[in-house]
Amino acid sequence: MIDSEFTIELRQQVDYRFEVRFDNPAIAPLLTDETAPLGGDAGPNPSRLLGTAVANCLAASLLFAMRKFKNTCEPLRAVAAVRLVRNEQKRLRIGRIAVDLHLGVAAGKLVQLDRVLGQFEEFCVVTQSVRAGIRVEVRVLDRDGRLLHDSAASPAVSPG
Repeated sequence: MIDSEFTIELRQQVDYRFEVRFDNPAIAPLLTDETAPLGGDAGPNPSRLLGTAVANCLAASLLFAMRKFKNTCEPLRAVAAVRLVRNEQKRLRIGRIAVDLHLGVAAGKLVQLDRVLGQFEEFCVVTQSVRAGIRVEVRVLDRDGRLLHDSAASPAVSPG
């Protein structure tokens, strides 16, 4: 059963550079390109876009979960580290995406934090889809750099 569907069109500009057009005219076109020496570095490549998609989805999901309990955690910052590895055939693959989500406030100012941290990842469409084939690690840190959540060590760490 299909709940929703959208289209994305890529038009080759030159070599490995593509203009990406979305099905919503309000969204500006995006330029993608492969890294040098194959491409010209004129835009993000597909691996960078995948890392961006995972980090963006996680950040939005965390923000939604925080706001559900009337928490203000802004400014929220996400940093994704994408690890490229070679498979048995020596072909490059994405082996891991690690995302650190940095809250703009101290943990002590947030309510229902254990509940938020225990569920926000489950609502991230992209991350849960990508996890079927790529290891995705997620950490949440507060404004002071205190580790509040580590998906590799789940469950969430209580705020103290």
